[in-house]
Amino acid sequence: MPARKALEGIFYVLRTGCQWKAVPREYGSGNTVHRTFQKWFAAGFFEKIWAKDLEQYDELGGIGGEWQSQDGCVIKASLALESVGKNPTDRGKNGTKRSVLTDEKGLPLAVVLSGANTHDVKLLEETLEHIVVLCPEPDEERPQNRCLDAGYTGSGEKVQERGYTPHIRPRGEEKKELEHNPEFHARRWVVEITHSFFNRFRKLLVRFEKKAANYLALIQFSCAVIVWRKFLHVHR
Repeated sequence: MPARKALEGIFYVLRTGCQWKAVPREYGSGNTVHRTFQKWFAAGFFEKIWAKDLEQYDELGGIGGEWQSQDGCVIKASLALESVGKNPTDRGKNGTKRSVLTDEKGLPLAVVLSGANTHDVKLLEETLEHIVVLCPEPDEERPQNRCLDAGYTGSGEKVQERGYTPHIRPRGEEKKELEHNPEFHARRWVVEITHSFFNRFRKLLVRFEKKAANYLALIQFSCAVIVWRKFLHVHR
């Protein structure tokens, strides 16, 4: 199968959420597309194109590393066998948590999967360790800030140990601050926008993949698409 056809077939599944065997014949056999997908993930292909997109964007517009945001999102995963746990907000049904780190423009820099019952604080350091591009270390001349919601309360010391300045705010606090201070810039909301970008890929809305690796590969591919679209917007 030509690589271009396989990539188009994989993107069709990611965008529409259809089963692999339901891939239109114009993209080739669904089984072949799926085998190619798994082979590419094993080779690290999707993470590499995601990192390459970020490098190109950094050369053109620059990754906004001064203000970074992190948050987790829970996805239903009734068939999952790995990186799954009981969702406390969905009557104990199985779910997966997606922990995402973004720059100040909403570019996804790192993604980690875990069970829905994993506390956000426990995924803080692991997410930081999975940034796919080399970012400058924070220092006195170039300080970096980490924006978190109330779910990360108590993690300020861990953030400071890595040289970042923590900004942990409950929901609605930034809005109240803006009402009293017109010059205040809300920062944490950008990660919420990135989660909404993920949800536009219907294959990610509900996890049907049993293996965590397959679902992570789809997320990495979607990260590459999100960054590429932003790259095109800046390039115009």
